[in-house]
Amino acid sequence: MNILLQNANVYDGTGADARRADVLIANDRIAAVGPNLPAEGAQVIDLRGLSLAPGFIDAHSHNDWMAIKREPLPWFAPFIRQGITSFVTGNCGLSATGFAQDSPHADLVGGGLFRFDDSTGRYGDMASFFESIDRRTPCNIAAMMGHNSARAGVAGNEARPLTGDELTRMLAVLEQGLREGACGLSLGLMYEPGLYAPREELMAVADLCVKYDRPMAVHPRACSKVSMAYPQLLGRPHLLRALDELHDLARGTRLKLQYSHAIFVGRRSLPCKDELLRILEGMRAEGIDAMFDIYNETLGTTVITVVMPPWYMALDAGQKRQPLNMLRFRVMARASIMLLGFDFGDMTIAYIGPGHESYEGKTVAQIAREMGVSDVEAYLRLCELSNFHGRINMGPYSTPEIITELSRHDQALYMTDGWVEAHGVQNPAIYDCFPKFLRDALLGRGDTLPRAVRKMTGATADRFSLKDRGYIRPGCFADLTVFDEQALRDGQPDQGRAFGIERVFINGRQVMQSGALDEAALTTSGRAMRAGKARLGASGGQKFR
Repeated sequence: MNILLQNANVYDGTGADARRADVLIANDRIAAVGPNLPAEGAQVIDLRGLSLAPGFIDAHSHNDWMAIKREPLPWFAPFIRQGITSFVTGNCGLSATGFAQDSPHADLVGGGLFRFDDSTGRYGDMASFFESIDRRTPCNIAAMMGHNSARAGVAGNEARPLTGDELTRMLAVLEQGLREGACGLSLGLMYEPGLYAPREELMAVADLCVKYDRPMAVHPRACSKVSMAYPQLLGRPHLLRALDELHDLARGTRLKLQYSHAIFVGRRSLPCKDELLRILEGMRAEGIDAMFDIYNETLGTTVITVVMPPWYMALDAGQKRQPLNMLRFRVMARASIMLLGFDFGDMTIAYIGPGHESYEGKTVAQIAREMGVSDVEAYLRLCELSNFHGRINMGPYSTPEIITELSRHDQALYMTDGWVEAHGVQNPAIYDCFPKFLRDALLGRGDTLPRAVRKMTGATADRFSLKDRGYIRPGCFADLTVFDEQALRDGQPDQGRAFGIERVFINGRQVMQSGALDEAALTTSGRAMRAGKARLGASGGQKFR
């Protein structure tokens, strides 16, 4: 049955102002857009007083891991309620695919944050991954291949350069993924084993992205003024050194560089914002197709080991507790915290493991007082209790003022970087991150509403070569989000629920109305979004429109 959406205030994903129009859905596509479309034979839904946009696309997600769950809907439900219909997954080097099926190191894929628990299987290649999720998951999934996953697949988490044979095998896996529809490659230079990769290895990954005209999305080596990634605590802020590294990789190439989650961890990192933007803008001026993505939160979720130095992570359990190594770590941790304007009171435990629920929602500083030990000692104990796989919520990563400035930037895309966890404290971004972008636009605190809609729809689809997605025009897939502008203005964010989103359509099916999900429709509504055919040797240079 056709569906006719009448009298909508239509934002078409191009950045143009809204116009009053009807939208006709035929099967899974948009058949017509215009005034006073005939209603014969169609189910009519009157959207008078409401706004209609392309379904929102989360530009930075890890929901490839959730798409392969046996029962995926609970993992996607809060995102659907905030109007998200599609995800660009496989970020931070931590993709759920991209490794030899018979790899002895497959359990290391996911970097401790993600595991194959309760999944339908392990799909090492992109083709089998797409086949496993197509029409078997609630939302549409585009996927990058992660360098960390591919590296772990051939060499585990060993802290060394790859051998020539290992490098060849890793690159072959990544290139196969690009041929099979991966929408890019991702690096996670803050996480094992990506943090051990030398420049030559990263250049080889970048070369593949240039060859296939796909973005390289990078979680940089540091997101703070001081980190454990660099031995020099003084001098140029580490997050800027990390961006310099990416600039060096991209200089003189046609690389599409996607700087992942522009954040500033620690209060003393916040003043680095202006220089970071100058570097990214300078890249664009040089002809490097550089963009970045942001979420509308001032904190973030990460692994508990995020502040540990690479040399310490590479030690075995016994070596970690040797007095000299402990002393060295304590000294570096204290110096870093002082220089960051960040302390263990800003690190909230989200999850340690079964039997340790009493720590959830408490800061490391609180737990230290309860244990009667120093903050550093408590932190190490918590790491050990979690087998170095725990999860934390940390802030500040940004400020409302910085989010406003970045959200208006021409090189920005919008995302959540959130995922539903089976246990522990949830990341608030899973509930209302995109409605908050819309609310800010309507209240004059963010970008204009047409441009904000574009950044979460058409601009993201263009960036990742998602054919026939992200726009309201004939021939495009009928991924659509209906929202109430007044309800968005009046909404109260950060309440653990979405607001202002009235209806959601995925591939022509209405899957949500007034917060109620159609669970039957959602069992098969999502599609695998293979990137459009690569133009080998194509030039970059996307401009925001």
